[in-house]
Amino acid sequence: MEGKDLEFAVNGERFKVNSVDPCTTLLDFLRLNTPFKSVKLACGEGGCGACLVILSKYDPDSDQVKEHSINSCLTLLCSVNGCSITTSEGLGNAKNGFHPIHTRLAGFHASQCGFCTPGMCISLYSALSNAPGPGGGLTVSEAEKSVAGNLCRCTGYRPIVDACKSFAADVDIEDLGLNSFWRKGDSKEAMMKSLPPYNHLLTTFPEFLKKKSVVTNVLDHSRYRWTTPFSVTELGNVLDESANSGGGSLKLVVGNTGAGYYKDDEEMFDRYVDISRVSEMLVIKRDENGVEIGAAVTISNVIDALKEEGSSNFKKMAAHMEKIGNRSIRNSASIGGNLVMAQSRKFPSDITTLLLAADASVCILNNRIIKKVKLLEFLDSPPILNSKQVLLKVVIPAWTADTGLLFETYRAAPRSIGNALPYANAAFSARVSNQTVDECLLAFGSYGGDHSIRAREVERFLTGKLLSHSVLHEAMCLLRGIIVPSKETSHPEYRKALAVGFLFEFLYPLIDNNNGHSNGHVDDPIESLPLPFLSSSQQVLESNEFNPVGEAVIKAVAALQASGEAVFVDDIPILPDCLHGAFIYSTEPLAKIKSISFGENVTPAGVFALLTFKDIPIHGQNIGSKTVFGPGPLFADELTRCAGQRIALVVADTQKHADKAAKLAVVEYDIKNLEEPILTVEDAVKRSSFFDVHPMFYPEPVGDVVKGMKEADRKILLAEFRLGSQYFFYMEPQTALALPDEDNCSKVFSSSQAPEYVHSVIATCLGIPEHNVRVITRRVGGGFGGKALKSMPVATACALAAHKLNRPVKMYLNRKTDMIMAGGRHPMKVTYNVGFRSDGKLTALELTMLIDAGTEPDVSPILPRNIMGPLRKYDWGALSFDVKVCKTNLPSRTAMRAPGEVQGSYIAESIIENVASSLRMEADEVRKINLHSYGSLRKFYKHISGEEDEYTLPLLWGKLEISSELKKRGEMVKEFNRCNVWRKRGISRVPIVHQVMQRPTPGRVSILSDGSVVVEVGGIEIGQGLWTKVRQMVAYGLGLMKCNGSDELIERIRVVQADTLGLIQGGFTAGSTTSESSCEAVRLCCVILAERLKPTVDQMMMEKSGSVTWNLLIQQVNVSFGFRTSPAYLRLHEY
Repeated sequence: MEGKDLEFAVNGERFKVNSVDPCTTLLDFLRLNTPFKSVKLACGEGGCGACLVILSKYDPDSDQVKEHSINSCLTLLCSVNGCSITTSEGLGNAKNGFHPIHTRLAGFHASQCGFCTPGMCISLYSALSNAPGPGGGLTVSEAEKSVAGNLCRCTGYRPIVDACKSFAADVDIEDLGLNSFWRKGDSKEAMMKSLPPYNHLLTTFPEFLKKKSVVTNVLDHSRYRWTTPFSVTELGNVLDESANSGGGSLKLVVGNTGAGYYKDDEEMFDRYVDISRVSEMLVIKRDENGVEIGAAVTISNVIDALKEEGSSNFKKMAAHMEKIGNRSIRNSASIGGNLVMAQSRKFPSDITTLLLAADASVCILNNRIIKKVKLLEFLDSPPILNSKQVLLKVVIPAWTADTGLLFETYRAAPRSIGNALPYANAAFSARVSNQTVDECLLAFGSYGGDHSIRAREVERFLTGKLLSHSVLHEAMCLLRGIIVPSKETSHPEYRKALAVGFLFEFLYPLIDNNNGHSNGHVDDPIESLPLPFLSSSQQVLESNEFNPVGEAVIKAVAALQASGEAVFVDDIPILPDCLHGAFIYSTEPLAKIKSISFGENVTPAGVFALLTFKDIPIHGQNIGSKTVFGPGPLFADELTRCAGQRIALVVADTQKHADKAAKLAVVEYDIKNLEEPILTVEDAVKRSSFFDVHPMFYPEPVGDVVKGMKEADRKILLAEFRLGSQYFFYMEPQTALALPDEDNCSKVFSSSQAPEYVHSVIATCLGIPEHNVRVITRRVGGGFGGKALKSMPVATACALAAHKLNRPVKMYLNRKTDMIMAGGRHPMKVTYNVGFRSDGKLTALELTMLIDAGTEPDVSPILPRNIMGPLRKYDWGALSFDVKVCKTNLPSRTAMRAPGEVQGSYIAESIIENVASSLRMEADEVRKINLHSYGSLRKFYKHISGEEDEYTLPLLWGKLEISSELKKRGEMVKEFNRCNVWRKRGISRVPIVHQVMQRPTPGRVSILSDGSVVVEVGGIEIGQGLWTKVRQMVAYGLGLMKCNGSDELIERIRVVQADTLGLIQGGFTAGSTTSESSCEAVRLCCVILAERLKPTVDQMMMEKSGSVTWNLLIQQVNVSFGFRTSPAYLRLHEY
């Protein structure tokens, strides 16, 4: 049966689709079939906001357009039929002019790597477009929350929030932080006028879509089935037709947000039914009996409806719902879908908990019969998902006007403002008179049970009881036996404690004579305080001495990043014959690999090849990474040495087919005659499984620990703690694109912090000369160390596949696969003995550290040196240590954002806190007592301690105490803690000593014939502003010639992508000094160029009476040299 075309618009451009897989997401379509690349795939589950777009719908009855943000990674393409989509490029772009949102984010320095920035812009635009009042009446609080569903891994939220708050109607302009729009001393009026003007206009809804009527059936039904019923009757007909035609799998769709939680559930359904337009399921009805909400009503609309109700209890429910998911998820997700997932799939729902406490009911359609049941009965019934039953509506009874009726909700989650699933939640309704509980409903959820529950035993126990401490204690004991998390639940005891704590928090204030203590709520005993606004206090010292170096200029290409036009590796247009790769990884820590196949020995659709170590060219090597400590394999050979090790590469026609085929792979293992794998550092010690550490990476002990221990008044012996691992979570996943080239060459685009090493590894793996390989890196969407070594096997595998198949090959590593393989930060076990005097002075420290390095050395042997650097920031008296780098059968750990330094500082502070606690002293006093003098600094740091006048830490320590009013604020903290039993505050200052190390970095500056300048450096732009600093340095270096107009030279300078054949020996971009090294390299280049140009400048000064413009100078050079040599004056320097 032929269906109508799917028709919609993207940035005003018309798209018609007749044949598409119904499980295709809007993001897939946008990235593969349109030129718009601002929508990014980062998490794939609606949790990061990188994929956001604006969805606009036209209502012909009201002749109005409604628009809101949605997650394109979850939204199915067919569900946007008749809608208009706007991406960040559609708001504004380089060609047609940037939107004020783009320019303000750029001007407030609110972008670093830029991968998340387009999504930030969409979130802010959505908040502005839906703000009440003419022109958008966004408040400061709403502005802050507008990006609550967006993750940024590198910028930090202060500048982003400042840019958002600049649009708020009630903003105090002086509270906004550093930006490029105004200067110090400007009046408020001048500040406001300098901001890019914003007059909100709805995105233009295309006229051709206004005339379109949405039809029931779309797509070619001979291949795909997508149906959109408009009434319950039509929905019943669809369900009957499906049942009569032999059944088959059927999926009901509203927002498809459940796919973000159940990511592994990629079943292809025989039929999709879009129920988001069923009129009866979209109704919100209010009467004296309560509120009826259609199951297809989005959570955002439910929140708006509840806020309009007169009862404060409905408003509390709405406030709790605002913490569910994020705004874009709530814009798509339906209340019915949330309940069905909780009922059928054990989804940790907040809404079921709220509705249980409200004694809500639901209406179910089953074989055209509508049945109303209590929510608790619905939750306890067999799963209705895939049962042909449909949840039609939710009924919440009216709240009686009773002053004795109490209703409260509770939620504990990793992030308090939402965008995170709860550890536990609760909602309580109780009628209390004269401290006696007349009746109560106590609901708990998300603690690890099958679904939300009512604590019936506790309800019965409390009913009729006069509240007292003993009654409360017994109720809590009863509840502990009811809240039973399942075995697979993480942190079960913590979740149980939370549930009990919620009940305590609800009932405790109702008990008289609580000894005058506050229950922890400072102002209101029931309502919790709103979160304070983010502060933007910031000091920037600017100087014109080296202008424009040091000037707070807008980061290079920041506006392009905001509009989404900045090109990352996956944004490079795909060639028609491009293939895609996905890794198959081991699920066993130590095993022989007998075979690799696919389920039922059937090759999945689209698969072209399956590559293993056997496919490496005869002159190549099985190498996927390398450091000075040795290489790491690309693939496991006959033996896999850790779970997560790469075994093979699936190559298919699309990334989706490659990922699916990798999941379908069946690996047969054999563990006979093998030792037990080493899975802990304790096992490694027992079996002496260690990596060697070169003496240069193993610091020497300091002083006599035995003597120091004898001098101690007190000791803490054999104290032990562990540090866990940490994943990088760069927003841009590991990505590479390899293109086979002529003469056995390979060109690879890699998102890497170390293109030079990627280059070398690829050449070694393929067995070809390094001059046959070219690696290009323009920018990286977040690295944090994870795009150094861990990017090498991705690029190498693509290059191997392209080399073997003679076709372009791209890989966009699946996030889950990456998290399994990445390794991350080094976990470790720390044991220590510390001696100290009764006044807090340390006398000796003995440390034993077991570092879990994983299966390969990677950079792990540098960890002892890196840990001891910041750990020695205190005068320990004497220091000895035994650090072992353990080799285990786990994924190799690697450098991650201050590798070793983070652990070293944490270890030092943990010991200081322990010492302070044992002496009943303030930790700040113990820190102050043990700060280094210059003499002890020389003792612990030796030759790297610098000169005496350079050691300023004690001076800074004192200045900070005064400028921050530390003592006054400390007394305020003590007073608060004295008055509050359950809520506590603290204040702390922590010193840091960090050894700065620089690496040689190349640079090249070229002046072109029109006077514009192109710059190449070895450092990679990861968002740290390297290109911006380099541009400033080049402008300064060339500006020393004092040509007229040289103050505007920075606008004529472009820094281009790193190319390993264009500029060799780029090294690693790491250690927080690559920008500075790159700046020094280009400064030296500018010195040479200035020397070359000086004779011409001097001559022209004489001829032009001291006035020479930059353009005139370059023109003169071109004329003088003619065609004899290049006027570009190329020169490479290493620093």
